[in-house]
Amino acid sequence: MENSRLFETIYYLLNHKKTTAAALANHFEVSTRTIYRDLDTLSKIGIPIYTEPGRNGGIRLLQTFVLEKTLLSAKEQDNLLLALKGTQTLNPEISEQSFSKLKSLFNIPYEDWLEIDFSQWHQLPVSDNKFNELKFAILHKRQIHFHYVSPKGTSEKRVCHPVKLLFKSQAWYCQAYCIEKEAFRTFKINRMYQIEVRNQTFSPMKAPEDTKLLAQPKMISVTLHFSKEILYRVFDEFSYSSIVMQKDGSAHVTAEIPDQEWLVRYLLSFGRYVTVLQPETIRQQMIEEIKQIRNLLDQDYINGS
Repeated sequence: MENSRLFETIYYLLNHKKTTAAALANHFEVSTRTIYRDLDTLSKIGIPIYTEPGRNGGIRLLQTFVLEKTLLSAKEQDNLLLALKGTQTLNPEISEQSFSKLKSLFNIPYEDWLEIDFSQWHQLPVSDNKFNELKFAILHKRQIHFHYVSPKGTSEKRVCHPVKLLFKSQAWYCQAYCIEKEAFRTFKINRMYQIEVRNQTFSPMKAPEDTKLLAQPKMISVTLHFSKEILYRVFDEFSYSSIVMQKDGSAHVTAEIPDQEWLVRYLLSFGRYVTVLQPETIRQQMIEEIKQIRNLLDQDYINGS
């Protein structure tokens, strides 16, 4: 435990530049006496830590100090390279430079076995611009103005302080403090448009620890039957453990799905290749939606005739 704390203390000082014994004690949940003992241990093994007395004093690392590669095990070095490899799609040029430098520093063979691409097949370069604009706004604490399309289909103008980007469920999200709502909100980046990064700055802020990045929707259990013609989508979009193959090549799926307005439209995207076995309420909603589609098509036919 002590060795782990010593290692974390070095990283803490690298990140915070200057701190106090009280702050370190609070961070590690130990006494200040323990912290001073740790600092003495680090000094004895050659880590250039020094303290400055006075009101503006504190605990610092020598500015020329760099983390030796020997402080990382071979496995930790490999994991660090792997993590950096996974971010290359976000900023290929810079990530490749950093990857090459670390690979040379560690002097270990690295098998190029992984490639990650967050982009979609139909994605246009404008999506990259969105990501870079939001990244700039977050790092430089700039206020953003944008329009957002909600799941209900409405478009709203928002003014926010962006704090974090999140990749989840095959999509990018931006967590930001909404000025109008006076609360943190999470926005799907694909639904954000006309993004403007303003000159107004804001003080560094962090979402409360108990704030969930994505609200957990109410779930509903559904049992579906899929024809073999659509099996490729079934394996793409449902967990393998929820799929029960049938003798004729079709499949039954029992899964928990968010009970939201888009659920019926999502199921209809499978066309005639899906049958809702349970629950009956979803079956009826699909029937009503199909009726409305039929009425719309009939009306278009009448107007066009």
